[in-house]
Amino acid sequence: MLEFFSVEYTDTQLQFFGAKHLSVIGVFALFWLSFVYFRKVWSEKDKKSFRIGLAIFLAVNEIGLHIWSLYWGVWNIQSMLPLHLCSVMVWVTVYTALTSNRSLYDFIYFLGIGGALQAFLTPADGAMYDIPHYRIMQSLIAHGLLITIPIYMTVMEDFRPTLSSFKRIFIWTNVYMVIIFFVNRAIGSNYLFIAQKPPSPTLMDALSPWPWYIPELEVVAFVMLFMLYIPFFIKDRFAKSAPVKSA
Repeated sequence: MLEFFSVEYTDTQLQFFGAKHLSVIGVFALFWLSFVYFRKVWSEKDKKSFRIGLAIFLAVNEIGLHIWSLYWGVWNIQSMLPLHLCSVMVWVTVYTALTSNRSLYDFIYFLGIGGALQAFLTPADGAMYDIPHYRIMQSLIAHGLLITIPIYMTVMEDFRPTLSSFKRIFIWTNVYMVIIFFVNRAIGSNYLFIAQKPPSPTLMDALSPWPWYIPELEVVAFVMLFMLYIPFFIKDRFAKSAPVKSA
């Protein structure tokens, strides 16, 4: 049992989209689909209680990573500060889920789902370990919950992004990236993976070498964020084109 919590790499690494990885993805996908049913069954009190439970679970999961890293002596400012996009979004998501903050919801919808989806499908953190090792399971659960909570708030509680929020999130993400660029230079880190690509295989491997993959990431991010807005764009278009019923 203890080997599942050891800092030593497992004999085999996580196989992306292998049977174990697909099983975790499948469990989360079924979980997301269940919201369509439960939105009609649960009371507002039930919905709020479950949302708060998800927030607490996400926070405990993240704190557990720092405890594990400190225990094994692998905690350092170059990799463990909450400066990666998903690390920032963990705490923004926890606060948003606890408070139902509609302004911050825009951030967790676009950046939570958009940022975590790539890391959920091709995780860079913990990929040197195989399921069910703690480190890879912690990473998959964290990124899975970053996707789950904004989906939950959208489907269950009728939160939704707007076109203006899409523009605002994209601009502020770029501002944040510039700040992190200088942080990386100052402390020798690779937050946001803009100093170099992740060491483990990810979708970024399909892009050009550094620094040319950075502007390519800009394009990918814009497309991904807009794809997340498309369902609401279509919904609004249909609402505008629908004939007005006479009294």
